[in-house]
Amino acid sequence: MAIEKRFIADGVRNVRVEKFLMKELKRAGYGGMDITRTPLGTQVTIFAEKPGIVIGKGGKQVRQLTQDLASVYGIESPQVEVQQVQNPTFNAQIMAERLANALERGWYFRKAGQSTIRRVMDSGALGCEVVVAGKLTGARSRTQKFIEGYVKHCGEPSETIVEKGYAIAIKKLGIIGVQVKIVPPDAKLPDTFEIIEPEPRGIPAQPPVVENADEDEFEEMPEDDYEEEI
Repeated sequence: MAIEKRFIADGVRNVRVEKFLMKELKRAGYGGMDITRTPLGTQVTIFAEKPGIVIGKGGKQVRQLTQDLASVYGIESPQVEVQQVQNPTFNAQIMAERLANALERGWYFRKAGQSTIRRVMDSGALGCEVVVAGKLTGARSRTQKFIEGYVKHCGEPSETIVEKGYAIAIKKLGIIGVQVKIVPPDAKLPDTFEIIEPEPRGIPAQPPVVENADEDEFEEMPEDDYEEEI
């Protein structure tokens, strides 16, 4: 297989695995995954708000996930590792799932979107954007965007520092798509700079004054002693 086709095949496989885990681990607060090739196989790291649900009783759930990843999606020697999300407020996928659940429970989309942004920004994030699209209030589809703070939309920073999450809410009128973007507080923005104060310049030290050695050797003779010698 050519290297270009291999890259495309790996990307398609990762998208399929992402959808599979998002569906299977919805109750566990799924927060994303990371696939890394190792000499011993493929390391699959799953981030979840509740790792206990992902592992299951006696490790039954994680063993089933490992078997499905190997047989259904063709991952070579998968090694599944589960890590807990330290701060779910800064995880875009978890916040998107919470917003979708709120919409399914009957929350008004404006209230739900503003509440999500306020929770993220109060936690110290640099920026947050929420996009809700679908049949929000009537038979016609529409898109509503809520944004606060600084969010990068293009270039490499939009791929490296912006956390992205997507979820869907199933309602009677139809499906509502939810997209959340978060810039965490520890992100280094490309257009930020710091002004370093110059160090204070002290008064230059004066060189030590060296007295004339000849003057020290020949002291002035008192006048009385001078007369006696004569």
